[in-house]
Amino acid sequence: MTYKLYGRAGWGSTIVEAQLVWYRLPFSFEPVDDLFKSPDARKKLEKVNPLAQVPTLVMPDGSVMSESAAITILLADLTGKDSLVPAAGAQERARFLRWLVFIVANIYPTFTYADDPARFVSVNTARDPFRAATDAYAQRLWHQIEGEVGSPWVLGERFSALDIYAGVMTRWRPKRGWFENETPKLFAIARRADQVPELADVWKRNYPTN
Repeated sequence: MTYKLYGRAGWGSTIVEAQLVWYRLPFSFEPVDDLFKSPDARKKLEKVNPLAQVPTLVMPDGSVMSESAAITILLADLTGKDSLVPAAGAQERARFLRWLVFIVANIYPTFTYADDPARFVSVNTARDPFRAATDAYAQRLWHQIEGEVGSPWVLGERFSALDIYAGVMTRWRPKRGWFENETPKLFAIARRADQVPELADVWKRNYPTN
């Protein structure tokens, strides 16, 4: 029984790919072209996920899962493992859920809006200010997380899926240099995630140059 992950190297699908590899779940990877530049890629993915977003995960029974946070919790449930998601009743469970939802509900959408402002702002001259304001908002949110994270991992002593999110999303705008200067604790967590042996091949496939 195999999962099928629709994704693009370096994009949000990397978060789910890392978890599938972590749990040693069999999966195939269905590459998706740049959804901002290829109408054909959007049409192809819309047949599976009407929002045409990655990650989109087709389950072994043929059902479709989207939304990385939902997939994160579901994979933990299906495997019966708490190595990435603290189990119900665990001390870290509430903090994990808070920051997982915070990231996907508040920070992740800033890329949806700012990666291609033309989808949301019709006036050309307004697009650059819209993107700048959205990026600045995301940076304020990252500063908020910086004040709450533990060490050596987001939750403190234990590794979790939140550290995978940090490892991936700190590579996006405003990129690692900004995080190193502005949110050094998050930057350190991301760098530690880069060194997790179980995920070495995932990082190499998705970020071959860094």
